[in-house]
Amino acid sequence: MSSTGDSTAAGGSCPIHPVRGDRRPVRHAWEARMPEVPQQPSPLPPAHPAPTSSLIGFRGPTACSAAGITYRQLDYWARTGLVEPSVRPAQGSGSQRLYSFRDILVLKIVKRLLDAGVSLQNIRVAVTHLRTRGVADLAGITLMSDGATVYECTSPHEVVDLLQGGQGVFGIAVGAVWRELEGSLSKLHGERTDTGETLVGQDPADELARRRNRAG
Repeated sequence: MSSTGDSTAAGGSCPIHPVRGDRRPVRHAWEARMPEVPQQPSPLPPAHPAPTSSLIGFRGPTACSAAGITYRQLDYWARTGLVEPSVRPAQGSGSQRLYSFRDILVLKIVKRLLDAGVSLQNIRVAVTHLRTRGVADLAGITLMSDGATVYECTSPHEVVDLLQGGQGVFGIAVGAVWRELEGSLSKLHGERTDTGETLVGQDPADELARRRNRAG
């Protein structure tokens, strides 16, 4: 368990034998007749990658909608370095920032910490710490806070210890936020980072309505 805030707690090798005298390596006839195996082409990227894919980026308004924040907050946090778009930063007037799934996950966590009364200074420390964790590690983290310090817990025992010690007032299960965000972004528009193609979100409710209209 670690805290962020005011109280920062070969593998083997095959030997190569030299050829001596007139001894030469023997190549069997069947080896000479074996056809060369054609090289397999590289697999094509999926036509519609998942929102969590590194092939997908999301524009500012989409990031705001998914994270539940205003565009003013998004812009301020980007300009002050709290949460910057990792896919594409703003490059002059008229350019569009592009955020990754991980970026928006952090935006959503920042919003929840702010709503719980955690200071922006301690949130900055927490965000810096989250950046050091691998993407797969984030889903197993629970953030606990007493309103001042943010604690990172990676097991239920650590959560219980904090609660019993009176240090945990509220908690954020990052895995639950992850699943919620994945569902939200799957219904919103994204942009492929390799081709620039706009991907239209798939909302099951809208599709059901379209089917009912066709049936009627």
